[in-house]
Amino acid sequence: MQKISVLGAGSWGTTLSVILGEKGFDVKLWARRSRLANEIESKKENTQYLPGIKIPDSVIVDSSLKTCVENSEMIIVAVPSEFFRATIKEINPFYENQIFVSATKGFEHSTCKRMSQVIEDELKKAKVAALSGPNHAEEVSRKMPTASVVASRDKKTARIAAECLATPAFKLYELDDIEGVETCGALKNIAAIATGVCDGLGLGDNTKASIMTLGLMEMNNFGKHFGAKRGTVYGLAGVGDLIATCTSKHSRNRSVGEQLAKGKNMAEIKKEMNGMVAEGIPTTKSVYEYSMKHKIEMPLTSQAYEVLFRNKSIKVALKDLLDLV
Repeated sequence: MQKISVLGAGSWGTTLSVILGEKGFDVKLWARRSRLANEIESKKENTQYLPGIKIPDSVIVDSSLKTCVENSEMIIVAVPSEFFRATIKEINPFYENQIFVSATKGFEHSTCKRMSQVIEDELKKAKVAALSGPNHAEEVSRKMPTASVVASRDKKTARIAAECLATPAFKLYELDDIEGVETCGALKNIAAIATGVCDGLGLGDNTKASIMTLGLMEMNNFGKHFGAKRGTVYGLAGVGDLIATCTSKHSRNRSVGEQLAKGKNMAEIKKEMNGMVAEGIPTTKSVYEYSMKHKIEMPLTSQAYEVLFRNKSIKVALKDLLDLV
């Protein structure tokens, strides 16, 4: 495997393209906005989403999806869940049996489908893997030791994806539980918003630990519905990612909760995020609606939904959450 496409020039997509470029692959990084693509290509740095990280010359940045995916052997998709299906639809005319790796942690809102399912919907015979775990781009790009997972129902697909992406500092484990890996990757973002609220209100470590534990319980309950394995939930893709996302200064979802607790509204928070996306916001809506329809008990998600989408007071939501658990 020599030619790899990375779709999505945010911090994570850029980080993955840097890893692959440094390993000697011919990489094409797709940015939807031509202005951003031209800027990254000319500077060999993504100053908006990943400042300070040099992009290898072997990485070519382009805003043409056709140019980026034609003749590639693997396509890594790191676009927000909101735009995921539309992006895969655009790829369809250029699909040539490439391996797909989803690096997006979320559910499609209208269907509550995992990203690998979206790929399979649009490209019926695609070989699909999912990359997840505690892997903040800001740390992986700086070669801080990181362990994550690549999951696929097809062992060969998982192995190829892991071999392409792994480095001495970025260790990847191969799993077959893609349902569990993707479910955990999405659910942990809801708990992260809630722990951010705790930080914003100055509620302390005991409260945050309780919220994280409740988040883990919901991750397990929701995951069971889709056939997630217990070992996945209590491994890197579950507990590992939950801890990182709920405690890290790099976590956009934790930051959203913190800013909400300080009285900022969603419009102000999104503006300050400078184009970055907190997947926990649409995920909360998707999971809440799905759990209500299928009678899955999710008290933390329910209160997060009330705060994010029905303007419920955070203090009232916390009180109601304590009454529910």
